[in-house]
This record gives sequence, structure tokens and C-alpha cells, in this order.
Amino acid sequence: MVLGGKILTWYDNQWFEGNTPIIGAADHAAWLGSTVFDGARQFEGVRPDMMLNCQRIIYSAEAFGMMPPISAEDIFEICEEGCAMFEANSALYIRPMMWSNQGTPGIIDIIPESTGFSVCIEELPMPEVGSFSLTTSPYRRPRQDMALTFAKAGSLYANNGRIMADARSRGFNNALSLDIDDYVAETASTNVFTVKDGEVFTPIPNGTFLNGLNRQRIIKLLKSDGIKVHELPMVIKDFEDADEIFCTGNIAKIMPVQRFEDKKMKNSHSLSDHQVTAILELRLQKLTALGINEIEVEIKKLSDLIRSYKKIINSKKELLKVISDELNTIKEKFSVPRRTKIIDAVL
Repeated sequence: MVLGGKILTWYDNQWFEGNTPIIGAADHAAWLGSTVFDGARQFEGVRPDMMLNCQRIIYSAEAFGMMPPISAEDIFEICEEGCAMFEANSALYIRPMMWSNQGTPGIIDIIPESTGFSVCIEELPMPEVGSFSLTTSPYRRPRQDMALTFAKAGSLYANNGRIMADARSRGFNNALSLDIDDYVAETASTNVFTVKDGEVFTPIPNGTFLNGLNRQRIIKLLKSDGIKVHELPMVIKDFEDADEIFCTGNIAKIMPVQRFEDKKMKNSHSLSDHQVTAILELRLQKLTALGINEIEVEIKKLSDLIRSYKKIINSKKELLKVISDELNTIKEKFSVPRRTKIIDAVL
């Protein structure tokens, strides 16, 4: 899908210009949807969180059962190299992707070692601020025991797409989606926040949606400015009663909601479009330098844990070593000298 203008694609260790074919008709991903991706942004000459996006696609691939053919560090270097081929002030969408080429004899499950990799970088202007509207979707988010909700998997976007399509058919830009317990999860494509009496509220991650990198960054940014942020279960009435609503995600970074259902939000009256845009640009500049190390460390720990557990599970030798180490630990902690003597018996 072509989103904007110029496109560069990294595939098979080289760059191609344009919408380059990377998946074959018989590949597992083409007909069984075994894909993961991530999305970073370049705007105003900066690329906030791009290393975190590169680390997250590794995590998503491993969660899917794939064996990534490349490290996060190498993905980052490829993305940096590709971005340098565009004008420095270009607005870009940077999308690393992985997919499965082959399935096992069971057909549906993947062969982990058959993972493909590509990076696609597209010119894509930052969305305009001014008339963004939300409704409520009749379609719900799956639970984590129903789908790979903890990975950025392409298979999740069929449901997201119908949420978006239904909203657009009714004259809205996007829609809130609920989980099966009637709590608000997110929109079809973004995390979501409300403002009430000067305090900020957002749905607490419960496994039905991703705790987005931009979401984490905005929370930290707001707290650093002394604004109270509450992560808690939220229902539709919380949005109906809100003074303001805004969304966070990779495409727009931050987007104020001007209308929820039939209600015009306060921010649609108090600021002009130009003023809102100027404020958001200032906020986006601050996003590039806040809390990077903390999030990087957390993602790296999770990736390292997954790799170590898979190494143990897939190797009898490693499994026996773990058992041996644990037995030795028990021995060292609880063993005591023998309290009886062994002597030669006289018959």
C-alpha cells in the first residue's frame, strides 16, 4: 500500500526504490497472515524512539514464534541509512517488517527459521490538526488468550480495519473500541487519553491493547510537567464527561479530538488550529529526549528473557543444566553435615 510519496525498500541486503515485491504468492504470510511490523516517524529532522521501535519488532517476532534473522541494532542502522537518502526535513514513516515464508507439515503453524525481513520508508506528511472526531465502535478488542495482543501483528488489523471502516462510514475519523468487559481499550489505531478538571486519564493496559511507546512517552512528559496522570479502567461515560480527549500513536504522535459523538470538546473552542499545531510541535520536540534509556532497558530485558527461555525449552542439554543448577542451589542452601557415622559392619 502506497501511503505518500517517495518509497525506499530494504530487502535481501540492498535498497530498492518504489513499492518493491517482497512476499511470494505461496509464502505463509501471503495467505495465513504471519506478519509483524513496527512504525517509527521522522519529522522536523528527528526520529524519536526509533531504537525502541527496532527492539519492539524483535519482541513481536519472537512472541509470534519467529526467529528474527537480524538484531535490533542492525535494523536501526539500516533505518538510519535509508533515512539519509531522503531530504533532512522530510516527514517519513519508517516501517521494519518480518514475516514467515514457510509452515510446518501442519501448514498453519510457522517454521521459525523461515522468517523474512524488510524495511520500508515512505514520505508521509504529518496529519493536519483541526477536525478529528471519534465515535464508539460496535466491534470489540480480543483478549490476550484470543489473539496475539501483546505483539504488533498484522493479523490484529483486520479487526482494527473494520472498526475504522465503520467509524468512517458514519462520518467519524476513528472510534473507541471496548474489551469484552465493557471497558474502553483504545481506538482502531491509537492509544487514547481524556482530560477532566486539569488531570489526565487513560485506560490501564490490561492485555487487550499495546502499551504504546508514544503513550508511555506522553505519560512521562505530562508527569514531568507536574500534571497528574491516572491509569485506570475507563468506560464510555468517562469520555462523554471529559473536558478534552486526545490520541497518541506513531502516525500523528499526538492528535486532539475535536468531537466525540455529537459533543464538541473544549479544545475545539479555546484554541485555533494554528495554536493547537504550534503547541503540539513544541511537545513533539520534547518527546525526543525523555525517558529513552528506561524504556530501552525494559524492552531489552524482555527480549533477553524470551531468548533465554526459548533456548532452554528447545535444548535438552540446557534444560538439564537448569535442573542441575537448581539442585546445586538447593544443596548449598539446605545441606547440613551428616549427623550419623558410617562404620564397617562386623559380621
